[in-house]
Amino acid sequence: MPKTLFDKIWDAHVVNHIPDGPDQLYIDRHYCHEVTSPQAFEGLRKRGLKIFRPERTFCSPDHNIPTIGQDKPISDPVSRHQVDTLRQNAADFGVTYFGIGHPKNGIIHVIGPENGLTLPGATIVCGDSHTSTHGAVGAVAFGIGTSEVEMVLASQCIIQNKPKTMRINVEGRLRPGVTAKDIALYIIARMSTGGATGYFVEYAGEAIRNLSMEERLTVCNLSIEMGARGGMIAPDETTFEYVKGKEYAPKGEEWDKAVAYWRTLPSDPGASFDREVTFQAEDIDPRITFGTNPGMGIGIDETVPTPPADDEQGRISFRKALEYMGFKSGEKLIGKKVDYVFLGSCTNGRIEDFRAFASVVKGRKKHPGVTAWLVPGSWNVDRQIREEGIDKILEEAGFELRQPGCSACLAMNDDKIPSGKLAISTSNRNFEGRQGPGARTILAGPLTAAAAAVTGEITDPRTV
Repeated sequence: MPKTLFDKIWDAHVVNHIPDGPDQLYIDRHYCHEVTSPQAFEGLRKRGLKIFRPERTFCSPDHNIPTIGQDKPISDPVSRHQVDTLRQNAADFGVTYFGIGHPKNGIIHVIGPENGLTLPGATIVCGDSHTSTHGAVGAVAFGIGTSEVEMVLASQCIIQNKPKTMRINVEGRLRPGVTAKDIALYIIARMSTGGATGYFVEYAGEAIRNLSMEERLTVCNLSIEMGARGGMIAPDETTFEYVKGKEYAPKGEEWDKAVAYWRTLPSDPGASFDREVTFQAEDIDPRITFGTNPGMGIGIDETVPTPPADDEQGRISFRKALEYMGFKSGEKLIGKKVDYVFLGSCTNGRIEDFRAFASVVKGRKKHPGVTAWLVPGSWNVDRQIREEGIDKILEEAGFELRQPGCSACLAMNDDKIPSGKLAISTSNRNFEGRQGPGARTILAGPLTAAAAAVTGEITDPRTV
């Protein structure tokens, strides 16, 4: 019987199946950061347990770390305590720890793929919703809760109900100026923030196959924003080329064996999905959000829509979002003054995002009214930026690089957007207060962020 990519990986990792109930699923790779792991490690201590397979867990602080002055003690006592606790837990339980200043430190969803820890055919979990990122290599990757983090540490397994499957096809070729972030924001707007709830999504179609691996990581990263349990893309030559030679990737004969297996993973012809949806790449323009969830989005030259006519609760929520953002139905957002621009996060903090940003600002100057935070997703990305001379392009245009971390994606460190200020952000969420109390966030791709940074207003990147 033909099987989907998801079914092949999931079924291969089932340790036990409870009739009419969940599966006990073996986990190949477990990632931890400082926010969702402390209670899990403490739970092991209280029960006198060790980590069952410590070599399969990797830790990196990212949410709470500052992006300037990382050589100094963290000033915020709460952030400092969380980071110190992760370091101590990693030492006490014997797991790999990429601490602040370590050459492999960075956002956990950036360093996993770039070091070859994230591999096709694997099951991957982390106490973080954007674990779906790792599905881009052809893995089953999903976020888990703190109690489940403890379960994986103790047993290398997790109890999960098997999700339904959905395939989202994006056919045709993208037009110039349209990025992977625009694809994801377009899909979320069409599907709604709950349109994929209960499903594990496989992205397919010509436009998806033509994406680079870093672009695929961006698309899968945002799967959770439409309610999906996770997102994934079938491994192919693009995948193998990206993974090959990375530190933790198989080598020599083991590499050949691994690739031979990975080639068997794509969904079989005739495989059945619980739901299938198709979009056309030519319909996608550069995207921006206008409200307070990632599904409230429009093409950059479109007008803000009107509230839903047949949903009273939806109308109330819609109007509340517009009131918070300071926008009105029927208006265009192009030309609106921008106060902050943020390039970074596990969505758009990779080297290709910095290349894209630099391609727009090269030969131009940062607008004096814009505060720009450009934050690499890892020290490896920082190194690539400097090796390629992108730092010089940015410096000449009036921008400064910050140090790696989650930064302004969320208000858990010093990088907070002030109340009332409008930010163009390449991150993944835009709900009220996400980037700071009272902050207003417009989600966009790196080209749109760069255009705003040099013009001081919301600008169609295709015009610059």
